[in-house]
Amino acid sequence: MADTITIARPYAKAAFDFAVEKNNVDQWLEMITFIGLVASDANVVKMLKTTTAATEQANLFIALGGEQLDENGQNLIKVLAQNERLSVLPEVAVLFAQYRDEFMKQVDAEIISATELNDAQMADIAASLEKRLARKVKLNVSIDKSLVAGVIIRVGDLLIDGSIRGKLDRLSSQLQS
Repeated sequence: MADTITIARPYAKAAFDFAVEKNNVDQWLEMITFIGLVASDANVVKMLKTTTAATEQANLFIALGGEQLDENGQNLIKVLAQNERLSVLPEVAVLFAQYRDEFMKQVDAEIISATELNDAQMADIAASLEKRLARKVKLNVSIDKSLVAGVIIRVGDLLIDGSIRGKLDRLSSQLQS
């Protein structure tokens, strides 16, 4: 996995820099996300392994991309095909999204709650995280009744476990020590 990320990084960075220069980062994000999904499809992976000519691979991707790919997106596909790097398109999409989030000073926060959160609670969590992280926060909320009460918040490497289950687990560990 680390090798494909290393291979994908220069392509993602070049595409992102180009998108910033042309002031259409969101359009590029949609385009690269789409072709990343296409590249991760099992049938497409199989076709890439059986088709060895770079122009055939590029034409296949461009045909599958249809109107989703503008001229510059098609050029990216051609460069990746010539360098035998179409298989790293899913990683290019992930890295591009990370570059965009960094550029927009935005992070995704996963909130796992024991119960449904109301708008005021979500606004409080978002405001606290934005203050702590100095970034705009997008909340992705899910429900897990096994937490008993409270929430678990994940933002990148940051984990805040405010659930009753987490507190009980920590107490149990301390008592067993």
